[in-house]
Amino acid sequence: MSIRRVLVADDEESMRWVLSKALSKKGFTVDLAANGNEALALVRQHRYDLAVLDIKMPGLSGLELLSRIHEEKPEILVVIMTAETSMKNAVEAMKRGAYDYITKPFDLDVLDAIVLKAQKAAAVSEEVQQLRGEIKEHYQLDRTIIGTSKPMQEVYKLLGKIAPADLTVLINGESGTGKELVARALHLNSPRLGKPFLALNCAAIPRELLESELFGFEKGAFTGAVERKIGKFEQAAGGTLFLDEIGDMPLDLQAKLLRVLQEKEITRTGGNTAIAVDVRIVAATNQELTEKVRTREFREDLFYRLNVVPVTLPPLRERRTDIPLLVDFFIRRAHDQLGVAAKGCTEEALALLKGYNWPGNVRELENTIQRAALLSPDPFLTPADFPALSAKGGNGCDRGDSLEALIANKLRTSLSQIDLNEMNNLYDMVLYQMERPLISIIMEKTRGNQVRTAEILGINRNTLRKKIQQLGIDPKKE
Repeated sequence: MSIRRVLVADDEESMRWVLSKALSKKGFTVDLAANGNEALALVRQHRYDLAVLDIKMPGLSGLELLSRIHEEKPEILVVIMTAETSMKNAVEAMKRGAYDYITKPFDLDVLDAIVLKAQKAAAVSEEVQQLRGEIKEHYQLDRTIIGTSKPMQEVYKLLGKIAPADLTVLINGESGTGKELVARALHLNSPRLGKPFLALNCAAIPRELLESELFGFEKGAFTGAVERKIGKFEQAAGGTLFLDEIGDMPLDLQAKLLRVLQEKEITRTGGNTAIAVDVRIVAATNQELTEKVRTREFREDLFYRLNVVPVTLPPLRERRTDIPLLVDFFIRRAHDQLGVAAKGCTEEALALLKGYNWPGNVRELENTIQRAALLSPDPFLTPADFPALSAKGGNGCDRGDSLEALIANKLRTSLSQIDLNEMNNLYDMVLYQMERPLISIIMEKTRGNQVRTAEILGINRNTLRKKIQQLGIDPKKE
């Protein structure tokens, strides 16, 4: 990140004017203060990257102001100016945390050199902070992608291949499947690690504000634009910009985004200067963009620019084997962050959770577990802690549920009518009742072709023959 906003504090109006002109020509936003108290008020009101302070001013002196800034806003680089070339002033300024020290009168070239050096220092400092933050984030519990199911393993393989390549990625998936987590994983495993990762939801921001968020604007570009605003493309310089719900972006902004992808440059609203940007775009949508292209609601050329590498995230109902892992993860997080009593989940409760269809996907599961863990006084969550799911037919099944969930529901109903104390061959009985209709249905589909039936079932042909005899299936009838 480069220096963008500078504070100049000097009681001489002519010096303020000269420095303001010189720094503004370099593209900086410059605020002026005539004394130390005025300067301190501005420091508390705005975010500055650099402050150039005269050492002698009415009210707070430059050194006193330097101490206040160092205490309250240590990230601001401070350059002290003085007309006195005493060693005492220089030593005192550096002791109090000044970045540099300059004596009046000075050539503007000297100031340029100091500002250039400060820019480099600010960029290195921010990169280090960004790297620390992202490495910490990389290992944070709540930033982990959970799942060992086959669909998720395929996603991991794809991410491993495309993360190092500086390509545009389009993530497809229903709401709540973890699209932003995947975008962050791409960034954290790319050469852009250490640079910013910024996320923007295109559906959550009104159209008139979305352009300003993306591209920024110049001072005076429109009513209310009292100062320059830096957009997300410039803020994410060198890093990754995640555009969520890209399908909701207005057509006119789609055209501007396409230009950025093609030309690698932006123009702020109200400005005339093209600004080069180096940003990796990762977009995401829960909509069918090909259909929106067909109905001319989404630009075809932009779709192909974004869809260089598509990543499709499976809904939770298609990776139910991950539910126990996710449940354990969310319970542990609730225990650590909220101090709840719950430490686990009973098998009956897990069966209930695995049977539900989860239209809200992982986000809905997380909210459900958090609510149950917060309200339950017991160390283990039971079906009673999920009354909303139980109300949907015991295990929350509907016609869209998996075969496993439907079978579990049927078994639960059947077993509730049996005295299990009198059973000693339940396993064989259940398998018999499952195998016979399964083989009969497949043979019916293949019109009695045993070779094809064996292939579909994934068993040896001789095994199929034995099963037919054992189960009393009539091949001719089937």
